[in-house]
Amino acid sequence: MKKSFFLAVALLISMALLTSGVPASAQDSKLHIKFSTWHPPASREVTTVWIPMLEELQKRSNGRITYTMYAGGALGKGPEHFDIVKKGLADMGYFTATWTPGKFPLTDVLSLAAWVDGKDLATNIGNEMLHKVLDKEFQDVKVIELNGCIQAFLWTTKPVKSLEDLKGKKIRSPGGMQTTYIKALGGEPVFMPLGDVYMAMDTGTIDGLVTCPPLILAFKLHEVAKHAVKATFGCVSEGVIMNKKTWDKTPPDLQKIIMEVCGNPFATTHGLGKEVYAKMMEEIKGKGVNIYDLPNEEQLAWFKEFQNCTLKWAEDLEKQGIQAKEAVLMYNDIANSLGTSCVACPPEWLEEKKK
Repeated sequence: MKKSFFLAVALLISMALLTSGVPASAQDSKLHIKFSTWHPPASREVTTVWIPMLEELQKRSNGRITYTMYAGGALGKGPEHFDIVKKGLADMGYFTATWTPGKFPLTDVLSLAAWVDGKDLATNIGNEMLHKVLDKEFQDVKVIELNGCIQAFLWTTKPVKSLEDLKGKKIRSPGGMQTTYIKALGGEPVFMPLGDVYMAMDTGTIDGLVTCPPLILAFKLHEVAKHAVKATFGCVSEGVIMNKKTWDKTPPDLQKIIMEVCGNPFATTHGLGKEVYAKMMEEIKGKGVNIYDLPNEEQLAWFKEFQNCTLKWAEDLEKQGIQAKEAVLMYNDIANSLGTSCVACPPEWLEEKKK
């Protein structure tokens, strides 16, 4: 009897030792994701992308993945979102690299001026760039997807139809390349949170802003910005990231589901794709915003200034040993392969490449 008892105890101890440190079985393990974004709760981003994305995670995992949404900067302001996830205040979140100058220097390549009218396309470009050259800038988190956002336009309180009209105008910039573009065109860039832009435009503190159509609608800026110039300024670099510890302790089968669903959340949810983009532009027009298409000659003059900014940006990074020129050409090649173009890519570089 005693012998049987000791054998049973020994067996239990052995089993405990064998299973210690081993994740729970795929069937039993669960993951609760605290997701944080600075997008307003009623925005298209939250209602048509983030919530449907999280719901899809829950569905595909048969309820093993659950979530809590923290929208509207509930856990911190937009520029804080990389650290919010890195430090574990949130398990997953949407961060904007451009809002932390100098932290991700090469990733600004994704914010070069390009004709990108769908977030799904922007993510396809960004993910390819991530895996080829940008992943080294993100050692502290697990990057689920990276994108260059949807092309931004210039939105103003008074009509702008030429470089002369833009001279001296105070324009809110999202940072990064867009700041240098505004300067190059003769404007005066001003950085402020998007939540402050409505009042600033309404009171005349600033004359306009550079941003993408979804944020015009999300922050109701169409009420104060009644004019727009349809010349792409590119946009910010951003993406979905996960806290590294959360990712590492997530069972492999759930990791796979996360990558399948969130690797391109815009393709998964069909939120903010090309068709939605066209509808947003029509909605903005319907709200009384005059959208001006620059004549070809004027547009080329603007894009020439953007190309000069690329030359200067790349030169500064090359001095630091960062292969910026190579990254720009890579970005341009990927964009071309996906049916679009980077208007900020210097043509002389393309000529060099042909030789």
